[in-house]
Amino acid sequence: MRERSLRRANWYRHVLAVNAPAALACWLTSGGSLTARLKARADAFRVQVLRQRPARCLADEASALGLPRMGNIRGRCWEREVLLRCDNTPVVFAHTVVPMSADAADWPLFSALGERSLGTTLFGDPMVARGPLEYARLRGSHPLARRARAALAAQGIAIPDELLLYARRCLYRRRQGTLLVTEVFLPQVAALVPKTSNSR
Repeated sequence: MRERSLRRANWYRHVLAVNAPAALACWLTSGGSLTARLKARADAFRVQVLRQRPARCLADEASALGLPRMGNIRGRCWEREVLLRCDNTPVVFAHTVVPMSADAADWPLFSALGERSLGTTLFGDPMVARGPLEYARLRGSHPLARRARAALAAQGIAIPDELLLYARRCLYRRRQGTLLVTEVFLPQVAALVPKTSNSR
């Protein structure tokens, strides 16, 4: 039971509940498009797709999406995971799930995003309603923390297991569909600063 509980995160509506360092708290609470904020701090921004596939919702996602559980079997979903890179440095691990019950009319561009930013699509669509942000600390045993570390390890970047990762998530609605985006902020994001324009 304890091992199972360590694979879940406690999600809070207020960022103070997760006691994030100041350099990360400002990222967690920033409004608007995360993509736009990252682009303002990089000469080159890129979305690196890690996987997009059918999967089962994580234990702490099913309730947020309103998906029923049948015993220990969680709901099926479409899953997309990417690294957001600023000047080739991974700074955010993003995980998105859409219930299998959604149809193409709910999220018409999701399956064909490729390396385009999902955030740009969501914030540019007037039919999309955005829910409140929720915040969590992810221990090393949480599935998203493990996946984020594995993605970085493939790039030759190591993060100690004991280092907590801070994340936020938001539920989006469009027509009859729901979509849950979780953004895990990697330690490297704290070093980003706004670009300055050099006048000639």
